[in-house]
Amino acid sequence: MLPGSIQITGEALSAAEIKDICDSLKENSVRLLSVRGCQLSDRDFGRVCRGVAECHALAQLNLNLGVVSNTSRVKQLAEALNTNRSVHTLFLHGSPLTDAGLACLNPALSTHPSLVSLDLGDCMLGDEGLQLICGMLPPDGAKSGLKELTLSANPTVTSKGWARLAIAVAHSSQLRVLNLDYNPLGDQIAGMLAVAVASSRTLEVLDLEGTGLTNQSAQIFLDMVENYPTCLRMLILAENNISTELQQQISDLLSEGEEEEDKEGEARGSAGGREREKTTWVSQSSKEPGLQVSSTSSSHYALGGGQ
Repeated sequence: MLPGSIQITGEALSAAEIKDICDSLKENSVRLLSVRGCQLSDRDFGRVCRGVAECHALAQLNLNLGVVSNTSRVKQLAEALNTNRSVHTLFLHGSPLTDAGLACLNPALSTHPSLVSLDLGDCMLGDEGLQLICGMLPPDGAKSGLKELTLSANPTVTSKGWARLAIAVAHSSQLRVLNLDYNPLGDQIAGMLAVAVASSRTLEVLDLEGTGLTNQSAQIFLDMVENYPTCLRMLILAENNISTELQQQISDLLSEGEEEEDKEGEARGSAGGREREKTTWVSQSSKEPGLQVSSTSSSHYALGGGQ
């Protein structure tokens, strides 16, 4: 847990808890605020948003699992993010935003000076929403943009929307991690994504778990990593109709590429009389149970960095 964190899961928040949260935000003593799956009134949600706007220390904000549940809350969150300048990671997984809600949030998201990680999984997005998201992936040489993007389980996006995203990814100078798991992509869209990966100068992780792929698209990815240099380090293909052998071949090739880069880096470091410092983007993803393993699901409440 981060120092100065508040983490509450799946509870109805009392007036006293809301007051404690708001007081801590105003004191700039909170770096992580997570009220994942919690129940609170619209009025209390507004109070928390005003605290977020005023807090200069807040780095991660987790409102997963339906906390942003209506248009009024979307507007309040947008107002908070218009003022806040410190949040770099925002989780809205499982919020019924729709394209209209994202359009309301988009000005605040696209101009936020610190935001680098965004989870919009299971947010009922469509092609219009994807078009807005592409604007958060500026082309090489433009302003900074997202480094990690989660769009899991948005099944109403069509091939047109995914094609737009693939083009944006191909030209993005920032994106490191892209999670598209549990979308009905199929082999045709996977082929577009393979071209995007081959063109990208930065993409290191691509999650395509449970996306309706077959050996056809896996073979395209295998050919890509075998014959073309990319930045890709991890390709997740579980829960698809893909042979274990093909998945292992891709994994082995990606591992070999990483080992070779490490050796080259060590050699360059030795030649220069010092070890090369390796910079790695650490994924902040907070995927929800049932979509991908590994977020903490137990209820926890702490103020000011408790255990």
